[in-house]
Amino acid sequence: MAALIRAARTAQHLAVRALTAHGLAHPLTLALLAAASTAAARAWEAGHQVTDTHPASTASSPGTHPGAAPHSHSRRPR
Repeated sequence: MAALIRAARTAQHLAVRALTAHGLAHPLTLALLAAASTAAARAWEAGHQVTDTHPASTASSPGTHPGAAPHSHSRRPR
């Protein structure tokens, strides 16, 4: 079953790289996003939880990922 999680993580990583390099409307990005969602669905159907595919990181607070910008409700100075 670890192969399903590994496949979902790899597919997600490749989709994010394509999104960054080519943008959302690019056919490669769309195909990789579809593959990532299919891999995640297979892992879910096999009994894995979302947190198995997206483990919590000790470098970030709950609900964020390591590359996320901190949330601020104040306006930036001009």
